[in-house]
Amino acid sequence: MIGGRYIHIPEYGADVLAKDGRDALKMKRIIPVIVALLLIVIIGGIYFGGKLWDKYSYGKELADMDEYFGVTDDDKLAIILQDEMLEGRQAVVKDGAVYFDLDMVHEYFNEGFYADTAEQKLLYTTAVDTVTAIFGEKGYSDENGGGQTEYTICYMDGDTLYVAADYVKLFTNYEYRRFDRHLQVYTEWGVKETMTVAKDTQIRTLGGIKSPILRQVEKGEVVELLDKMEKWSKVKTSDSLIGYIENKRLSDLNTETETPVTDYNAPEYTGVAMENKVSLGWHSIGGPSGGSSTLDAMITEVKASDGKLGINVIAPTWFSLSDNSGGFQSFAEASYVERAHGYGLQVWGVWDNFNYANNTGTAVSSYEVLSSTTVRQQLVRNIVDTSLGLGLDGVNIDFEGLTEDCGRHYVQFLRELSVLCRKNGLVLSVDNYVPFHFNNFYRLDIQGQIADYVIIMGYDEHWHGSQDPGSVASIDYVSNGLSRTLEQVPAQKVVNALPFYTILWRTEGDTVTDEFVTIANEASFLQQTGAQPEWDEETCQNYAQWQEESATYQIWLEDEESLNVKLNVMAAQNIGGVAVWRIGYGTEASWKLVRSFAGL
Repeated sequence: MIGGRYIHIPEYGADVLAKDGRDALKMKRIIPVIVALLLIVIIGGIYFGGKLWDKYSYGKELADMDEYFGVTDDDKLAIILQDEMLEGRQAVVKDGAVYFDLDMVHEYFNEGFYADTAEQKLLYTTAVDTVTAIFGEKGYSDENGGGQTEYTICYMDGDTLYVAADYVKLFTNYEYRRFDRHLQVYTEWGVKETMTVAKDTQIRTLGGIKSPILRQVEKGEVVELLDKMEKWSKVKTSDSLIGYIENKRLSDLNTETETPVTDYNAPEYTGVAMENKVSLGWHSIGGPSGGSSTLDAMITEVKASDGKLGINVIAPTWFSLSDNSGGFQSFAEASYVERAHGYGLQVWGVWDNFNYANNTGTAVSSYEVLSSTTVRQQLVRNIVDTSLGLGLDGVNIDFEGLTEDCGRHYVQFLRELSVLCRKNGLVLSVDNYVPFHFNNFYRLDIQGQIADYVIIMGYDEHWHGSQDPGSVASIDYVSNGLSRTLEQVPAQKVVNALPFYTILWRTEGDTVTDEFVTIANEASFLQQTGAQPEWDEETCQNYAQWQEESATYQIWLEDEESLNVKLNVMAAQNIGGVAVWRIGYGTEASWKLVRSFAGL
C-alpha cells in the first residue's frame, strides 16, 4: 500500500517457490553428512597424527633401575667390571663395607687367597711371608706382627666365604667406586675415548628414542665412548651407567690415558739359580742304608774317562710321606751329603708322596695332609729344618697321582715351602708330568713364578702296566710337552727329564705284559734276542719287533741316537737343564751326551 492505495505486485511463479523449498530441504539433509565427514577427517587426523607423534616423539618412560642392575636387595650391589656389567655376580654390603665372594676374588682380582674353612683361616702367601686372617675378625697376622682393620676381613654365609674388598686391595692393584645400586671396578687401565654432551638429553637403556631412560644428561657432561653406531653411541657416564645417546647430541671426541693403580708393591720372587745348566741325576734309594754304600758306584757311572762328571746335582730319593699327619719316612745320611759335596755335587733331597705307601701298603692321603693348614705348615717346616740339618743344597718335590680337588692345596703347599726355602737359601725344584689339560691343576704357571726349577718328567708316554705298547718318550711327546711348558714357565727354569730306560712289550692274544730294559743292558739284551732294530723317523728311536711262538715283542729303544735328538730339541729351546731317571741305568756314552748339553 502506497499513499493509502494498494498496489498489486505480481507474485513469483509457483515453480520458483517449489524449487526454493526443495533446495532448502536438500541443504538440510546435506549438512549432517558434511559434518559427519568433517568429524571423520578430524578424528582420522587426530588418530594418524597421534600415530606419527608416537612414532617420532621421544619416549618419557623411566627405566626400572632395580631391573636394569638386577638388584632387589638393599645389601647387594651390581658389579661393572671395566665396561661390562657382570651377569650373576653381585657384591655384598655388610656393616658399611663391601665384600666379594672368594670365587669372584679368584676369578677377577687375585687367585693367591687361600681359604681353610675347617680351621677358619684365610691365607695370603707372598714371596716372603704368609699373612693369616681368622674368619669373622678385624685383624691379620704376619711376620711383622700383623695389623688391625676397621672392617671384618672375611666371613662365612652358608657355604660361601666373603672377603672385604678393601682387604683384597692390600694385596692387589685394582680400584672400585661405590654407587647406590652398583659398584664400578677397574683391574686394567689404558687409553679411553670420551665425548661431550652437546645438548641436554637422556641416556637410554638401548639405542632408540622409545627406549627407557636411565637418567637425564646435561650439556657439557663428558661420557666415555664404548661403541659408535650409525645414529646412536654406547657410552658410560661418570656414575657408570652404561647406555645409549644419540650421536647428534654428542661432540668433541677425545682420548684420555687412564692412571693405573699401583698401591700394592708385591715382594719380588728371588731364587737360587745354578751357574751352569742343571744336570741332575736321581739316585733311587729304597732302604735305610741311605745310599752311602752305592754312592761311589753311582759316581763312577756318571764319570767320564777324563774324570769329569756328567751331573752337577744328585737327588737321593730319601723322604716319603708316611701318614696323614705330615710324617715322613727318611733314609737320609749327613755323611752322604758330605761325600757328594766332596765330588763337587749339589744334593737336592727328594720328598715324594708314594714310595712309603707303595712299599708298605699303608694308605696315605695327600689331600688330608695338604688341605690342613696346621699339618701342611708343619710339614713345610720339617722339610726345611731337615734339609738344613743335613746340609742339603736343595729340595726336590715329587708329589704324584694328585687329584684335581687337591690342586689348590698342593699349590698353597708349594707357595709356603718356597718362602722358607727362599729365606734359607735352599733350591726348590718341583717334578711334574708332561703337561696336558687333565693335569693343569698342578699349575705350572704358578710353579714357574715361585720355584727355582720346574722339572718335566719327559717320559711315561706309554708306561709300565698300561697294556698299551708304545714309546716311553717319542720325540713329539717330548717336544710338545716342552712347548706347552714354556708357555707357562720361563725357559731358564725348565728342566726336562730323560728316561735312561725303555719298555719291552710282549703281546699274546689279548694279553699285554711288559718289562723294563735299561740303556746299560740294552746291548746285551739285543744280542741275546737277535733283534735287528731300525730307525723309526716318527718317534726318532730305533725300533725292533719280532715273534716268538705266538707272542709278539716290541721295543722302542732309548740309546745314544734317541737321546741326541731329544737333547738337540732341548738345546734349541735353551731350557735351564736336564735330569735323568736314573743313575744306575746309563752308560758312559749316554752320560757324555748329558754332560755336553749341560756344558760341564
